Amino acid sequence: MDYSKVLSRRVTEIEPSGIRRFFDLLDNRKDAISLTVGQPDFITPWHIRAAAIESLEQGKTYYTSNSGLTELRRGISRYLARRFEMHYDPQDEMLVTVGGSEAIDLAIRGLVNPGDEVIIPAPCFVCYEPLVTLSGGIPVVINTREEDEFRLTASQVKAALSEKTKLLILPFPNNPTGAVMRREDLAEIAEVLRPTDVMVLSDEIYAELTYGERHVSISTLPDMWERTVVASGFSKAYAMTGWRLGYLCGPAPVIKEIYKIHQYGIMCAPTTAQFGAIEAITNGDEDVRMMTEEYDRRRKYIVKRLRALGLPCFEPRGAFYVFPNVSGFGLTSEEFCQKLLDEYDVAIVSGTAFGKCGEGFARISYAYSIQHIDKALERIGKMVAELKK
Repeated sequence: MDYSKVLSRRVTEIEPSGIRRFFDLLDNRKDAISLTVGQPDFITPWHIRAAAIESLEQGKTYYTSNSGLTELRRGISRYLARRFEMHYDPQDEMLVTVGGSEAIDLAIRGLVNPGDEVIIPAPCFVCYEPLVTLSGGIPVVINTREEDEFRLTASQVKAALSEKTKLLILPFPNNPTGAVMRREDLAEIAEVLRPTDVMVLSDEIYAELTYGERHVSISTLPDMWERTVVASGFSKAYAMTGWRLGYLCGPAPVIKEIYKIHQYGIMCAPTTAQFGAIEAITNGDEDVRMMTEEYDRRRKYIVKRLRALGLPCFEPRGAFYVFPNVSGFGLTSEEFCQKLLDEYDVAIVSGTAFGKCGEGFARISYAYSIQHIDKALERIGKMVAELKK
């Protein structure tokens, strides 16, 4: 059997995740320290786990409705209104998904036709461009700049628009840079989009993890609600990565059609996870506050240490990543990260895993304890000192 003849060309032409490549290299390295994965080191708070356990004890192991438990959707609706002044009807404007990743996939597949152009700011999370390609769309990548604090600008969006533009993806707070978009930044982009029929997919999975200012969703700006779909979930803010639970919100005519993809492909999100999420979103504010404060402490610590080592580093405003500049040593980003792993047993991710414009940078996750981070930084410091000789 010649599998090259039977496999989808769109699939075979997609590169594997650069994040996972470095993570997988750790399997046989017992002494290696990893700062690669965006996974909170906190255990899911007990009251959330207890609610899920109780649902199992009561035999609640059945399918839920395709769109998710009514109580959960109502809880998400109240939460979004309370925390971010976002207003969505839990019946017709919301869908519970298998993680934020499915929400992103559903939105792209539901909106993009073959030949449609999708604007994607980079550096960014690895899934957007492959999912657009799988939908037959054409990724149009905009390279954000360190001098702009890795924010997307209205002038960049305007320059990228064409008659074929269908969708703008807004991945803020951003993975890998930690950049955020302020209300005034979003207002300028909204002004560019209003005369068009371009939709926005706003990936807000890190909305709770901002430092010094509250997250603003472009959906709350005048005339933007009807052209925006919002993807989010429970993984980052509530330390619920393995629960695989997210949600997608948007105008009813859009959600109605996207719902069909979820209905046929997934049917429903895991029931036990949904019961846990009800507890998280109802009584989890204090957990979020505590974890965010700890991430902020780590953020300040790691930026200070990296700069002291001679690695220029933009101060992230959200998420739990730093994106230091590693271009000053005569190595590519990939070579820098590979040398750090091979010779110093520390794994971080090359900036090029998040787009070509990530060359010269590396992503370091601070979703780890200070002790773990400190050990890794000691080894990074040794390598930097050697490279400077």
